[in-house]
Amino acid sequence: MIVTTHVSTIATELNIKPTQVGAVATLLEDGGTVPFIARYRKEATGTLDEVAITAIRDRLEQLAALDARRKAILESLAERKLLTDALQGAVDGAATLTALEDIYLPYRPKKRTRATIAKDAGLQPLADAIYAGQETVDPEVLAAGYVNKEKGIETAEAALAGARDIIAELINDHAATRAALRDLFAKQGVMKSTVITGKEEEGSKYKDYFAWEEPIAKAPSHRILAVRRGAEEGILYFRIAPPEETAQAIVENLHVQGNAPGSDQVRLAAHDAYKRLLSMSMETEIRLASKKRADEEAIRVFVQNLRELLLASPLGQKRLLAIDPGFRTGCKTVVLDAQGKLLHHDVVYPDQGAHQTAAAAQTIRTLVEKHGIEAIAIGNGTGGRETETFVRQLGLPTAVAVVMVNESGASIYSASAVAREEFPDLDLTVRGAVSIGRRLADPLAELVKIDPKSIGVGQYQHDVDQDLLKKSLDDTVVSCVNAVGVEVNTASKELLTYVSGLNPTIAENIVGYRNAHGAFKTRQELLEVPRLGPKTFEQAAGFLRIRQGPHPLDGSAVHPERYGLVEQMARDLGCTIADLIQDPARRAKIDKQKYVSATVGLPTLTDIVGELAKPGRDPRSAFEAFSFAPGLSKVEDLSPGMKLPGIITNVTAFGAFCDVGVHQDGLIHISQLADRFINAPSDVVKVQQRVLVTVLEVDIPRQRISLSMKQGAGQKPPATPGQKHSPTTPAPKAAAPRPKPAPAPAAPQEGWFSSALKQAKKK
Repeated sequence: MIVTTHVSTIATELNIKPTQVGAVATLLEDGGTVPFIARYRKEATGTLDEVAITAIRDRLEQLAALDARRKAILESLAERKLLTDALQGAVDGAATLTALEDIYLPYRPKKRTRATIAKDAGLQPLADAIYAGQETVDPEVLAAGYVNKEKGIETAEAALAGARDIIAELINDHAATRAALRDLFAKQGVMKSTVITGKEEEGSKYKDYFAWEEPIAKAPSHRILAVRRGAEEGILYFRIAPPEETAQAIVENLHVQGNAPGSDQVRLAAHDAYKRLLSMSMETEIRLASKKRADEEAIRVFVQNLRELLLASPLGQKRLLAIDPGFRTGCKTVVLDAQGKLLHHDVVYPDQGAHQTAAAAQTIRTLVEKHGIEAIAIGNGTGGRETETFVRQLGLPTAVAVVMVNESGASIYSASAVAREEFPDLDLTVRGAVSIGRRLADPLAELVKIDPKSIGVGQYQHDVDQDLLKKSLDDTVVSCVNAVGVEVNTASKELLTYVSGLNPTIAENIVGYRNAHGAFKTRQELLEVPRLGPKTFEQAAGFLRIRQGPHPLDGSAVHPERYGLVEQMARDLGCTIADLIQDPARRAKIDKQKYVSATVGLPTLTDIVGELAKPGRDPRSAFEAFSFAPGLSKVEDLSPGMKLPGIITNVTAFGAFCDVGVHQDGLIHISQLADRFINAPSDVVKVQQRVLVTVLEVDIPRQRISLSMKQGAGQKPPATPGQKHSPTTPAPKAAAPRPKPAPAPAAPQEGWFSSALKQAKKK
């Protein structure tokens, strides 16, 4: 059920119209998916994009969770006969979960505490009298009347101590006090980390944090997560706290009145409340809040990187030879047809003596000629560059592109249930070679078979909230798959699973129906698939493609619900739909305003006309030629000052990792990404981007490479007065995952980067 107050709340927060939020909420409640709503319900939502629709969906879920907690609290209070009109109003008015829990805290059932022990001893009236009459009562006189040896109150001082325990708990439960301290911890809290004695050598990778401190409000996500990981591994100890004097002053100002003896008792209780209760509680909260912020930033970076990787340029349907390099065990070699079907597999040994090398060369030449190979995909793992050099020296036709392909995650796929189901009789390494080849042909179609966390473009992915990470990654994969569209007659069930409205069961049913009845001829035939009903068809049909089918729109992103509209356009112009697609002059005559109705507006009509121009167009960029600098295959081949072509493999909060073809990614620190100040590495580089870098430093023992994208890098620049870059210390090596190199796409055409490469080679 849609809650009206939630609609207005979200509209205010996101600065959009309540009618837009209400429309999205209704569509979601009716089973609509984010891609479907964004693409095919633009009139209803006021053309909100996927980002806005996702934000509305997530906020609706958060507010629903808040309502559920509110209901549980009210039921608990009513059951214990504690609910008053004022308390009900406060609970109903709580806008956040934190505010709600602060209101409930004094009434929450508690374990046995010092305060409850004092209350059981009958000291509540004494505490109330001292707190209420701080400036007028004599605590010593009052306390004398509460001495009760049977209840363990031996002296007046013991009675006062018990009263202070009660007051301390009252202060701890005070909502305004907690709110003020929460704000102080957030704004003035300092994170301090130290090494645990005796762990210096074991935790050397965390050396940067052995005596570290910085304001938690300014601490970047990677440092927060690095310190937390060090603490979890038993290397570091860390605290987050504001200046204690400031915190104590806040508590005193809210609870202590005057300077009378009663005030002194409340002051003692206030100090105890902060040190024993509030400081620990607030630190726990700021730890959780800072962790949440760090998680969200790390996940944002991961999602951004994953999107770039999933939408990497596909080579397309080509006959491929794919090689998974290996020294001792040989190079697993497979032949794939244009649809990615395995035709042949073999093993060659190009580095085990002259006889084996000659045999390997002959095998590859024969396979290329026999199967009309159009491109060769080589995994970029161990032996990749050596294998690439070997293949390039075979004298193959120049039309055969030789491409280094990122094999991160290929081993995960090869051992997965998906791979075992597809190739039950093949060795893991052969499955891996197949994955490498298919990844070159269509990165998106192959990468959806692998857990995104295994692809190697994340930052602290194992440290962040796993539920939030999975949800964000799934949203990203769904967005990418539906943006590209899926050819229903060749797609795997794994790829189909991510199509709007489909699930694993229906995806499997589609593949089963296809295997039993042959290729789908029309989108309408999808309704024959078991469990694929009208609602699922509505959500999925526009994202499923049937190219070369009898209906020209089945290969486009025009939804079947609008076929009648396009047919009307064609009739009005005295032609067929095929004519509209083929003839720009006819399309130019379409008067979109003429077809506006109560359910179809200009946004949808503009999309339809755009689709007629390029039916089923792939939004991914065209393939571009790329090659690493020749003669380099290991870190030892590098030296400072070299200028090399590279490809960005991972973007983090503190910099970017770049593959220059030596099996170890180099780090371009944020301060080396540009000649100007930048807020974040993603402002300058993206995963898969081709760049020209300068080698700054090579640490062979630790296999670390420092790179720069600055103009004139490698020369000693003059000091720049007033440099604004804040120090951004890279996380320790173990705390920042260094992924395997990313794909090195190649294509028949030559782009700007190839020219840059030639210039680099000349230098």
